[in-house]
Amino acid sequence: MTVKEVLVQLKSHSDDARRKHNAKVGPDRTAAPDNQFGVPMGDIRTIAKKIKSDHELALKLWDTGNMEAQLLAALIIKPASLSAEEVDRMTRSTTCAQVAEWMNAYVVAQHPEKDALREKWMKDKDRWAARAGWHLTASRVNMDAGDLDLAALLDRIEKEMPKAKPEVQWTMNNTPLAIGIKHAAYHQRAIAIGAKIGPDKD
Repeated sequence: MTVKEVLVQLKSHSDDARRKHNAKVGPDRTAAPDNQFGVPMGDIRTIAKKIKSDHELALKLWDTGNMEAQLLAALIIKPASLSAEEVDRMTRSTTCAQVAEWMNAYVVAQHPEKDALREKWMKDKDRWAARAGWHLTASRVNMDAGDLDLAALLDRIEKEMPKAKPEVQWTMNNTPLAIGIKHAAYHQRAIAIGAKIGPDKD
């Protein structure tokens, strides 16, 4: 399929109510861009199943900047075929929180250089890069904290989260939650941090 054919197919599934819903500001203070059709998530997944995997098409779809095209791209791309530089570029060109969620879950989390990217992104001023970095950190804590300095992470979150951008706070807050659940020694402190400076405290 060509990019034009995919966009036509996506648009054929557009729903005005969905478009209006997407345009509303979510709990992480972000909304979908104007460049969207209002396609239900289930329809996007159905189209992805028909296409299966098409790396080159995915890259072209991503570059359209259309929300649904980027969501579809995240499902049909081959993460291992991307360079770290390409993943970084895509992450920074994310258009909204929903796209960021799928990009982080289906592409970033599957990339072989994700840990190097995680460390780089956690320090980044770009909201989508930082969001991805903290998403990976929370996932790392949930799966296997390994050599992560959990106490230092909690110190950093307590210091940085109040001033972080809303899109970053949303995933940053998942890290103390994961630490508190997975590591009993830090449970009380993690809960206290969440209660004091969680993203819903404004």
